[in-house]
Amino acid sequence: MDIVSRLALSAAAVLICANVALAQTADEIVEKYLTAVGGRAALGKVTSRSMSGTITVSTPGGDVSGTIELLNQQPNKLRSLVKIDASAFNLGEVVIDQRFDGTSGYILDSFQGNRDLTGDQLWAAKNGMFPNPFLEYKEHGTTIELSGKEKVGDREAYVLIVKPTSGPASRQYVDAQSYLPIKNVVKANIEPLGELEQTTEFLAYREYDGIQIPVKVQNTSSAQTSTTYITKVEHNVQVDPALFSKPAGAN
Repeated sequence: MDIVSRLALSAAAVLICANVALAQTADEIVEKYLTAVGGRAALGKVTSRSMSGTITVSTPGGDVSGTIELLNQQPNKLRSLVKIDASAFNLGEVVIDQRFDGTSGYILDSFQGNRDLTGDQLWAAKNGMFPNPFLEYKEHGTTIELSGKEKVGDREAYVLIVKPTSGPASRQYVDAQSYLPIKNVVKANIEPLGELEQTTEFLAYREYDGIQIPVKVQNTSSAQTSTTYITKVEHNVQVDPALFSKPAGAN
């Protein structure tokens, strides 16, 4: 066999290996993703989750820090409470309390004013099924397509295009070795800022009750960058339903 024939066979072998690597379907990637984060059985035992930690927001004038509390309850109720020390900018404490009761949402915002959750933000809340939106995505009409592989830093990742029936689509990057999600990119209209592309990177995980929870998360957009560090996670906590609803008298 001459050298040209050998090179041709080597190239063919590489091409075959590449095609085999990409032969996985979106459904197979999703199942491996769910297994990596803990598995369907462990996720199925979770009815609520409480998380807390710290957050640092980078601004043109410097970094500001504070605390963050996150609360979720099946099927898709959520609340996030952020308190930022903005005294360096003579703003005192900035409080942003976002709530969603499964149908409607409201934001109590001491900096930009209180407002209803609307548009893409509202749809994102509706599509954020807990404890994991991939568990029963087909039942909710969402489609997921495998778009190949891309590099995320020095890691290979499968790219899943997630398209809900309504609201913005997203690109979910799943580590090709661990099958843990490492990045999510979504373009959405965020009031009062307008259309933004937000990139969320999951930089570190820790196991709680058999489930892998991202404990260092960085959100980046043209408006700002924030880094969240989760220090406490509790599952199946008792939840006051009022925490997900618009407070009485709020306007």
